[in-house]
Amino acid sequence: MTSYTPAQVTEKTGFTIDTLRYYERIGLLHHVGRTAGGRRVFTEQDVEFLQLLRCLRYTGMPVAEMLRFVELLRSGEATREERVEVLREHEARVASQISRLREHQEHIQFKIRLYSGAGELAVTPA
Repeated sequence: MTSYTPAQVTEKTGFTIDTLRYYERIGLLHHVGRTAGGRRVFTEQDVEFLQLLRCLRYTGMPVAEMLRFVELLRSGEATREERVEVLREHEARVASQISRLREHQEHIQFKIRLYSGAGELAVTPA
């Protein structure tokens, strides 16, 4: 079985050591292994789980909602539909955010064309 040090996990996931400790303290990470000397040791499964948490966090899921999702996950198969619903709701928020960002990008692209002289529009610059 492959194991990773905290430093290796930070490289693989992008989380800081402090974030890993925080996630463990609040219960997002459960039962992180320890060496005989008390140092944390992570499994491949831990790293994969952290990558899921990274995805959820990068896409704006609040930590409280991540905790809810993790609690449902730990509760087993009986919570499958609830977990799917949490992810569907989050995906809808992400899709909405992407749509807003695309609108903003289009506005920026318009201003670039306008200010670079690509479009001789009779528009007062904002």
